[in-house]
Amino acid sequence: MASTDPKATLASPLAWLKKTGGYAAVNKIIGLSIPFAPRNNFSVEEVRPGYVRAKIRLKGNKNHFGSLYAGAYFLVAEIPGGVLTLFDLGPSYTPILKEMTLQFLQPANSDVTVEFTLDPETVAAILADADETGRAKFSLEGKLVDEEGNHVATSIAHYRVRKKGFKAEA
Repeated sequence: MASTDPKATLASPLAWLKKTGGYAAVNKIIGLSIPFAPRNNFSVEEVRPGYVRAKIRLKGNKNHFGSLYAGAYFLVAEIPGGVLTLFDLGPSYTPILKEMTLQFLQPANSDVTVEFTLDPETVAAILADADETGRAKFSLEGKLVDEEGNHVATSIAHYRVRKKGFKAEA
């Protein structure tokens, strides 16, 4: 992942990702911000404009009958909203989870991955609302799958984004 901009910073997240060599740096930042995530074997597997894929390992996250613990589902379904916000909106916007539901469909007896997307029109609408009012709402729906491709759960997360330093016009 080479970049033509050696001075790239988190102000330009995708250029920074290319400069730093990838997902290890993203996961390091997540771990510094949310130490609970790496302790529980959460990792971002891929990020590109409008897309993030994340994974939670079964190892260390088993419940009382050997499948993935419910809290681990929540972790893997919630953090990617913040990752998408950083990489698609930039560091001037802070995501806040307002509500999340999980529908459990079957036990996961392996690692679980989830993918989320935001289309360019939605990103533009979020930015426009946040730039005008200081905040915006968006939702993400995730399909959580085990290593065999079984759909084990569905998540629906409702976020509010706040623009840092926003001051309403008088």
